[in-house]
Amino acid sequence: MQITLEDGTHFDADRLEKEAWLSYLYDTENRAVSVERLESVEQVSGRETLAYVFRTLRILEEELEAGRITRGEYEIIRPVLEWSEVSKGGTARKREQWRNKGYALDIHNIASTEIFLSEWEGNADQKKMIATLIRTHGMIGQALRGEVPVRENAPLLDVQEMLGRDVTFRVLATLNHCIIGGVAQGLWESVEEDARRLLQRILAGDLSEFGTRDRMERLDKRLANAGEDFALLFETQIFPKYELWYYQAAFADFSIDQVEWLLRKMLEKVEEGVTYLSFKPLSDGLYYDYQGKKHLNLYKERIVEKYIRDNSTSNVELVVKRIGRAMLVDFQFSRVCEKLIEFCVEAERCGLLSFEKSITVLYDMFGFRRDAFDRLNNEDRYLSIMNDSEESTKNSIVDYVTGNTVVDVGSGGGVLLDLLEERHPDKRVIGTDVSDNVLLVLEKKRKEEGHAWTVRRHNFAEEPYPEKVDAILFSSILHEIFSYTETERGRFEISSVETALRNAYASLNPGGRIIIRDGVKSPAFGKTIEILFKDPEGMDFFKNFVRDFEGLKEIEDKKIRINEAEGRVSADANYAREFLYTYTWGKQSYAHEVQEQFGYFTIEEFRQFFEKLGAKILRCDAFLEPGYVTHLSPKVELSVSTYPDSNCIVVVEKP
Repeated sequence: MQITLEDGTHFDADRLEKEAWLSYLYDTENRAVSVERLESVEQVSGRETLAYVFRTLRILEEELEAGRITRGEYEIIRPVLEWSEVSKGGTARKREQWRNKGYALDIHNIASTEIFLSEWEGNADQKKMIATLIRTHGMIGQALRGEVPVRENAPLLDVQEMLGRDVTFRVLATLNHCIIGGVAQGLWESVEEDARRLLQRILAGDLSEFGTRDRMERLDKRLANAGEDFALLFETQIFPKYELWYYQAAFADFSIDQVEWLLRKMLEKVEEGVTYLSFKPLSDGLYYDYQGKKHLNLYKERIVEKYIRDNSTSNVELVVKRIGRAMLVDFQFSRVCEKLIEFCVEAERCGLLSFEKSITVLYDMFGFRRDAFDRLNNEDRYLSIMNDSEESTKNSIVDYVTGNTVVDVGSGGGVLLDLLEERHPDKRVIGTDVSDNVLLVLEKKRKEEGHAWTVRRHNFAEEPYPEKVDAILFSSILHEIFSYTETERGRFEISSVETALRNAYASLNPGGRIIIRDGVKSPAFGKTIEILFKDPEGMDFFKNFVRDFEGLKEIEDKKIRINEAEGRVSADANYAREFLYTYTWGKQSYAHEVQEQFGYFTIEEFRQFFEKLGAKILRCDAFLEPGYVTHLSPKVELSVSTYPDSNCIVVVEKP
């Protein structure tokens, strides 16, 4: 009988009784996979490690068949691959037995070595050599990532004493190809040259360490610009004493200042005799699945941010647990915060506006939101959608840019900043936003990807830009100014848009341009559109929209009619238009989109406004983005032959 794993790997069932390593990795529910490379957290079965080991063994077979290693070298490497991950497996009872023996299962190369030595039967010298290779398993890659010092590979010199330089090099190069290529072949290709160079250096007896700054940058590219005090912390208190496990997975979503604070706090808790710091528990707890994909748990992140800000442990605390020479680092949340996080995650999945408002109120009560613009739930998905949507018109508006300095208003995920930099490398590109969250994301993106554009906080609804510029882009942002700006008469007041545009116009140099890509209001006042739902969920979506949408205040009679029996509704043309283009985004974005009115000016009103300002109009037209029809056609049938215009592009120049 054959057993087939989820990735299609199969093996004979009778091997489970003969091969202990295989039995341990198969008969386990231990979810030992690092979240760093996972697409989904909740779909982890526990057998991903076994599938990974089989991938490494397949690479080994290919190396043998290609004649790049001998049969004898193959027989050395194979048990190393089979046993190196074994501490990640085992039944709950077996794992408890291992813990009782003092095995630090979270430092898997050490624990796997101990398990191998206690269970593998064979030649004593060969057993010692294989144990050494298991113990140093992965250390080359970890040294290249800055996680462990080069000196941890010193035992490889003992292997060289037994095998000789050339054989040892081939064994180690192949072993590293297997373990790194088993994660992803492209990953091995990216590090192969560096790995071979480091192996040659070690086998020549050179165990010198990478410099502090070099190693910091290997650990985290952002650390290249860390301050002297932070560099001194690594040089004197971290690198000489500890191996860092799962550092990148744990801290990738924290700012460098936050990482420094957390590391200093952690060092206060580390006990004498500890040599391994594992951040795996911390990294595993920071993520959850949404729509089947891994997402950072922003609710936890905001609570941790307040912990760092206030240095208060009332909501969460950084805790450490010692097992042997290993210290496991994690966050421990209060019971109230655990329940709050659980509620917010489930409420987010429902996608209802009432739940989003509840999340906002609760997080404001505790002071967890970054600012009034912090969306909290689904922020990364929102920014991703902003980046991906309607690329064709986003691409076209950058062609209207003129002069030396261009400002992108409400930069969101930064896609337009990237495009401006690509198309206009000679220009100074500035992104603005009013949200702390967006600004932090953009600053992180700028540093990690090495962009020349800069970002700053600014709101044209409040004041002109502090310096004169040559081009100002409003790409899908004026309707947000219209929808969210609180005026004396509340939200959805056209005065907010007019103020923003006047301030932008005042910020232009002569010859400068305002470039707008946004929603547009239909001129079909008083007319109705009937919608037949093909999707049975459409009627509920419409009724929720009627309950929640607060825009189009100027239309007293919205002519809303609902015929549930026939699955039909009708409404004023602009009301139907707002519903349709909210419906396009689906339930997951509903709680955000229903709070916004996409069209606020007709194309003629745009023209009249800028003519009164004295601007020269270079382009002013409305159109229908084809993507809306593509997404809506399977769901609805309209009483009109064409969908109402969805978008506009307006370009004006200051004389």
